[in-house]
Amino acid sequence: MEEQELAEHCKQGDRAAYKELYERYAGRLLNVCLRYTGNRDVAEDLLHDGFLKLFDSFDKFTWRGEGSLRAWMERVMVNVVLQYLRRNNVLNQSTPFDKAPEVYETPDSSDIEAIPPEVLMEFIQQLPAGYRTVLNLYVFEEKSHKEIATLLGINEKSSASQLARAKASLAIKVREWMKKNS
Repeated sequence: MEEQELAEHCKQGDRAAYKELYERYAGRLLNVCLRYTGNRDVAEDLLHDGFLKLFDSFDKFTWRGEGSLRAWMERVMVNVVLQYLRRNNVLNQSTPFDKAPEVYETPDSSDIEAIPPEVLMEFIQQLPAGYRTVLNLYVFEEKSHKEIATLLGINEKSSASQLARAKASLAIKVREWMKKNS
């Protein structure tokens, strides 16, 4: 079934379409949840909650061309995860400043490309929740610091600072991985 047809069937409450939607997108959406939570059990719970929200919200979906269904689903899933993080005060759990690098040397893009994607994903999952959340919103969701600040209830400078520290932490992990695996 094509994406538009699948979306229409889901809008009509077709259970077979729901099943196909889940089978087609669950893996990708689980990765979105994992990127934000860093915990597989929590990510799986949020994936389940997110699909329930998606199924209940299909009346709000508008087809805008190929890829719009996936984009809408990812946006809904990110909102479910952010709601969880806010509700559980995860974003306010901070890392001591002495453990948070302030500056970093950006690894060469060829170094980063040499690292398997699942290893990079693991590095992102190991970041403190605040860093990980800001990094995900900035890099993967392409949000500005102003948008991130509004979403998370922080100021723009905090968003920029957390992103810089996330990048610094990742740069250290990349360099260490390169030394071990070169």
